[in-house]
Amino acid sequence: MIDLAIIGAGPAGMAAAAEAAGRGLSVCVLDEQARPGGQIYRDVDRAAGTLGAILGPDYAHGATLSGALRDSAARHVTGAVVWAIETDDAGFTVNYTRDGASAQIRAGRILLATGALERPMPLPGWTLPGVMTAGAAQILLKQSGIVADRAVLVGSGPLLYLIAAQMVRAGTPPLALVETPARGDFAGALRHLGGALRGWRYLMKGAGLLAAIRRAGVPRYRAATEIYIEGMDRATAVRFRAGGQDHRIGCDTVLLHQGVVPNTQAARSIGVPHLWDDQQRCFSPVVDTWGGTAVPGVFLAGDGAGIGGAKLAEVAGRITALAIAAEAGWITPAERDRDAAPLMAARRAEGAVRPFLDAAYPPAAAPIADDTIVCRCEEVTAGAIRGYAKLGCTGPNQAKAFGRAGMGPCQGRYCGLTVTALLAEATGQTEDETGYYRIRPPLKPVTLAELAAMDAPHKDAAE
Repeated sequence: MIDLAIIGAGPAGMAAAAEAAGRGLSVCVLDEQARPGGQIYRDVDRAAGTLGAILGPDYAHGATLSGALRDSAARHVTGAVVWAIETDDAGFTVNYTRDGASAQIRAGRILLATGALERPMPLPGWTLPGVMTAGAAQILLKQSGIVADRAVLVGSGPLLYLIAAQMVRAGTPPLALVETPARGDFAGALRHLGGALRGWRYLMKGAGLLAAIRRAGVPRYRAATEIYIEGMDRATAVRFRAGGQDHRIGCDTVLLHQGVVPNTQAARSIGVPHLWDDQQRCFSPVVDTWGGTAVPGVFLAGDGAGIGGAKLAEVAGRITALAIAAEAGWITPAERDRDAAPLMAARRAEGAVRPFLDAAYPPAAAPIADDTIVCRCEEVTAGAIRGYAKLGCTGPNQAKAFGRAGMGPCQGRYCGLTVTALLAEATGQTEDETGYYRIRPPLKPVTLAELAAMDAPHKDAAE
């Protein structure tokens, strides 16, 4: 049995692994990707050299984390898809698939560094070929050097500006930015100006991105509503209303983004409590200052514990690693507190700008038309979900029985929040009362052949 299993090799997972291993713990990092970095630093060891001028210095910083992980005593298992976490009195059994076979490791403690998911943006036409999330377009750039041509960016959040600026640097600027925050959102965010000024570096970066977008002549449409993606067998245009006028932009690609939300599937599967965040319209896990949860031995760090960005996730990973090291007896509580003090200060500084950003770039509040698909896997529409509520359905788990929403391959990752919001609106309940899908293993699809190829139970395949 190892001391600590870390799920995810993004900024939080990499930083936590290096810190914990440096304190003497035996550590295994399980990650689905072929190389470390997570989503924000995806493929950084390769792409920072070839695409660094396009992706920018913030992206290149991820190479310092991947290097620290590589130089540590932590074991990094790539291509490992975790599909179940089991608990017992002695610790945890993590089940995963890799190279066509299932395997298990035993760990005394678990750190979930599962990161974020891009929030889905259900609107008419969003299931057409040629429509993808803005984050998916960035993955194409980082991994393959491919830039979406004749693209329109639609949605809310600073990531839109970053991707637009990267496209400009790559020589393929987007056709337009169509932004959904209302004009009053930015004014309302000014109540958080004090925190925003403490995070002035973020504001300066944002101003620099917008300046680059303006210099490239990319038009911006603010407070857009009534957004509709045209097309028959592929996306051909975006229609919307902004500035009191109707607009139509012909395009080949539409990149959607409404911010990111914590990836909570693994945490929910082992009983970690979650609460609704009304500002960001999502559920977040309940964690303490150190990343601990109500489930003994289970810790969370990074965006999976609440959205804060890459730098904050890195700091949080180190803080949580110190807490785990102290709990496991490798360092004293006094050593933990001493070494965590500057990290706690850094976390406060990194998080100071978040209230401003959350208020200035909220997810779109426009109602979803009845004929819009919300569960892509099972092709369930918003109207169908509202119909279930009229028949007495009060929560997402009942919705599965009424119409299979959330029962497809993604297991509700991309429709769960929308189904909760639609049912809450229809029934008059709060989102916490409405709840979320009950998550059970397998967390990801696993074949019978992979199960049949599993080694002996509880064998530590990572050793």
